Amino acid sequence: MNVNNVRSQIIDGVEINTHFDKGPFFIDGVDTICSLFLQRCKQLQKKVVHREKELGIWKSYTWNDFYYNVRLISLGLNELGFLRGDKASILAEDCKEWIYADFAIQCLGGVSTGVYTTDSSEQLLYQLTDSDSTFLFLDTDEQLDKYLTIAADCPKVKKAIVFERKDLFDFKHEKVIFLDEIYKIGEQALKKKPDLFETEISKNKASDVAIMVYTSGTTGHPKGVMLTNENLIYAISVGKVYLPSNETDELFCFLPLCHVYERLTSCMKPLSDKSTINFAESMETVFEDIREVSPTLFYGVPRIYEKINSNFNIALSEATNFSKFIYDRALKTSLKRVELKMKNKKIPIVLNIKFFMYEFFVFRNLRRMIGFDRVKRAVTGAAPISPDLVKWFNALGIPLIEGYGMSETATVMTMNDPENNKVGTVGTWVPDANVKISPEGEIQWKSPAVFVGYYKDNKRTSEAFTKDGYFKTGDKGKIENGLLSITGRLKDIIITAGGKNISPALIENYLKFSKYISDAIVIGDQRKYLTALILIDQENVEKFAQQNRIQYSDFSSLCNTSEVKKLIAGEVDLVNLKLARVEQVKKFRLIDMLLTAEDDEMTATMKLRRSYCETKYEDLINSMY
Repeated sequence: MNVNNVRSQIIDGVEINTHFDKGPFFIDGVDTICSLFLQRCKQLQKKVVHREKELGIWKSYTWNDFYYNVRLISLGLNELGFLRGDKASILAEDCKEWIYADFAIQCLGGVSTGVYTTDSSEQLLYQLTDSDSTFLFLDTDEQLDKYLTIAADCPKVKKAIVFERKDLFDFKHEKVIFLDEIYKIGEQALKKKPDLFETEISKNKASDVAIMVYTSGTTGHPKGVMLTNENLIYAISVGKVYLPSNETDELFCFLPLCHVYERLTSCMKPLSDKSTINFAESMETVFEDIREVSPTLFYGVPRIYEKINSNFNIALSEATNFSKFIYDRALKTSLKRVELKMKNKKIPIVLNIKFFMYEFFVFRNLRRMIGFDRVKRAVTGAAPISPDLVKWFNALGIPLIEGYGMSETATVMTMNDPENNKVGTVGTWVPDANVKISPEGEIQWKSPAVFVGYYKDNKRTSEAFTKDGYFKTGDKGKIENGLLSITGRLKDIIITAGGKNISPALIENYLKFSKYISDAIVIGDQRKYLTALILIDQENVEKFAQQNRIQYSDFSSLCNTSEVKKLIAGEVDLVNLKLARVEQVKKFRLIDMLLTAEDDEMTATMKLRRSYCETKYEDLINSMY
């Protein structure tokens, strides 16, 4: 790429564009993801890029390891007939092999796409078929079983490549091959074609589609969002400006890598920043792993921050009365300081002295308990978050900031500044992007990060853009003082029987800040008043039940005790005090099933699916009217 005429700047030793209104975009002189990968591998060699926990021990893997594994997998794929432009899917939990496969596919000029491990075999079949995948990577016998169930129905898949042989040592199938066999094929190919890997990388262009990200599909089938090398290089370049990090930073990977948010932060961003990614051992050990890793940067979704707050409250309930008293005084002091700071008001000297005293004796220990003692910045995205929760983290000395992005924009749209954190907004938009609010209140967006279309769906692609080329986000919002606020989803806006327009997101966020409420859906479209479906926080409510000697046998019976219903009613009443009369929740019902990401009611980021729940729990909803 000729970058001689492109103005550049250097941030933390990395050269990127000065302006972002138009391309070409580059990082350290290259304009494709795999060229940057190759460059970093040659530069950094023995520096650690990945860590994984195996049998309780953290093991480190270098950029040399990264290069070695990606090259052999890539060459093995090539020998098996993977062609430039082909698609391949990855069905696995977060691990280094997921990323190896991702880059191996892209290095051959292919397009990689992830599949959620919670998807059923039918959902897997849909995505393999829709994406025209010719290869499938998967990690365990459980995921292999899903594929074998539908193998006959997806003839385009040449091979399913399994990461682990555990429990499968004697398994044989004409379409199944193990990763160690791919390595052997790659080693033989390397002897015959030593330059093929680098040659294929050099053929990649900025305009080539690099990855496809399938939307969650809350309504209808998921759509394949096509993102090019240019989209991704732009996104991580802007991230370098907006969310600066460097080669000393430690990140934590735990959200599904098929989600664009984690894909960008754990796969792409380390290419620009040269940072280190630590993989969670499992979703069950996330919070323990965070404490062990103590990341310097943390990217999460609201549900994770809600869970950290919930776990903290459980621990606090077991503390001494004196400890509770000190924490309460410290928190009130710090919250006052946070409120003043966020309003750009002068902080009184006495308040600062009190805060620094509590910082020394209280807050630094609390951050260590959470595992955030080294965090320079925590980011939340993918869904709205309660402003009170953001303030709580900041009061503890954890700079939690909210951003806004979508799969169709490679996540990059807006971000708050830790030094100028305007809670209740999603911050300012990235440099040289264009944003406008339609007469209907919809946020419409234009930037080089915007996707090139939905795979094989020209109709929905066309419908996604305005005539003047703005992407229609489907989100409602407003702009005040150069800051963007999300007020809800267009399709989620409630119009009451009285004609009042209400965004349920704000009310739901208030409800979810309660330590006893995990999630909520506010109902009321074309109805006389608002109601809510509420999912309780299992751990905190069980703790409440134990302390009050409430008898229950399982989650369902817990939800149906009069004491728990009264508890949640009290929490709803507290929220209603913050709301206008027309916005208040008049009645509620508890979802008495313990839901996980494997249930259809939940998204991969552990948020209730509104449309699905409104249909499934229609009778429960109608009982409130």
